[in-house]
Amino acid sequence: MGKIAVTEFISLDGVVEGPGGEDFTYRNWSFEFQRGEDGDRFKLDEALGAEALLIGRRTYESFAGAWPHYQGPLADKYNSMPKYVLSSILTDPEWNNTRVIKGDVLEEVTKLKEEVDGEIQVPGSIRLVQALIAGDLVDEIRLMTFPVILGTGRRLFGETTRKTTWRLTESKTVGEGIPITTFQRTGG
Repeated sequence: MGKIAVTEFISLDGVVEGPGGEDFTYRNWSFEFQRGEDGDRFKLDEALGAEALLIGRRTYESFAGAWPHYQGPLADKYNSMPKYVLSSILTDPEWNNTRVIKGDVLEEVTKLKEEVDGEIQVPGSIRLVQALIAGDLVDEIRLMTFPVILGTGRRLFGETTRKTTWRLTESKTVGEGIPITTFQRTGG
């Protein structure tokens, strides 16, 4: 059975929009800070530990436009691993090993969790992550919190229909004072 692990770059005020290249007021805001060797190692180890990526169309377009042009262990992993894109309009993905999933998000991701044995990583993909949290399908949330208040932009956490509880399982600080926190779902 698969495990859904959300991984996000997030500002102090909860903004996850535009950390690495999207069209946004403060485009590339996460690049203003050095993650350091430990932060880079965390992101590499995180990717190497995943069996598949689950992403929304916008994140897919951003990743597919960049990663095939990079080299190295992280690029090799992203380019070779199975990728599942939730989209109602994408029909013919060009990025290697990509499958488009259409239909009800919660039903399709529940099926995917049954099909994939291991971690299904969800980077970025704000609307998808919000739907997965609301549908109680997320098993783990990893946040790399950058020391900046953006004041505008789409935030990770929206309103949900119920309360859920999480347990902090890991916390460390990397680079220029960037905390990485990992939370696992514990209950309602």
